[in-house]
Amino acid sequence: MGQDYYAILTLTKSAGDADIKKAYRKLSLKFHPDKNQETGTLEKFKRVAEAYDVLSDCKKKAVYDQFGEEGLKCGVPEGSGQTGAFTHGYTFHGDANKVFKEFFGGDNPFNEFYDGVDGDLSMGFGGLYGRGRKKQDASIERDLVLSLEEVFHGCTKKMKISRRVMNEDGHTSSERDKILTITVKKGWKEGTRITFPKEGDQGPNNVPADIVFIVRDKAHPRFKRNGNDLIFTAKVLLGKALTGCSVEIPTLDGRLLNIPINDIVSPGYQKIVPGEGMPLSSADTKQKGNLIIQFDIEFPKQLTPEKKQLIKEALF
Repeated sequence: MGQDYYAILTLTKSAGDADIKKAYRKLSLKFHPDKNQETGTLEKFKRVAEAYDVLSDCKKKAVYDQFGEEGLKCGVPEGSGQTGAFTHGYTFHGDANKVFKEFFGGDNPFNEFYDGVDGDLSMGFGGLYGRGRKKQDASIERDLVLSLEEVFHGCTKKMKISRRVMNEDGHTSSERDKILTITVKKGWKEGTRITFPKEGDQGPNNVPADIVFIVRDKAHPRFKRNGNDLIFTAKVLLGKALTGCSVEIPTLDGRLLNIPINDIVSPGYQKIVPGEGMPLSSADTKQKGNLIIQFDIEFPKQLTPEKKQLIKEALF
């Protein structure tokens, strides 16, 4: 004889959706193996989960009500009865904890006051969740990778997150998407943290986690960033390093700088151009860091005897 899912949940066939949810909540807490160590409890916990998995789904419930467990698990010929196109057989996935977590929206509903006598949560001390202070989940951190251009000008970033949100019944939850908008300010440094309070998964027994985005600098083809300063490496030939040259640098805001180099460029030499770095996020947006020009001196691969002699005469 097939299983009586209604009897497992101590219900009759006239039970509605709210009755099914209430019965599952009570019995799943009563038989949860973390709270009940009696022999046979785990099997009862699994049977309650399977019963709820069937009766909480309108299509599965319709097939079960008309054809029983055999029709549900063996499949129903297409067009049979009034059940629609539910033709394949049902098999319970066997993960009672998955059903439990999806119902309660988390791993542990026992943070609140638990009445171990009959499996009910206490309704005293201000209602169902009136006793004790809920703990907030640990912050969820994600990188926010920004190009130097985005930080230089400022921009708006829209970040899509998926999270579990409590349903109106106050017991079950569902996954929903949400767009979080970040207004990137000019000059934000790497490591800047942007916090969206309590935007994590919701559950009946927890305070949702904060969502925290952490700014990370995206590698740039021309510049490296050092705080508020920008570093540019210019390649110059040895002759120009000794006799002087000019360096052209395309800026992040589309200008072209032409920087004259009149000093002898020796190893380690740097040219500092004030006010051509990144905007200062903590000050007037017109203030900027510096542009630091470093040099990569290119030596000739070979010299003719005549050129070597000319160098000797010029330098010695």
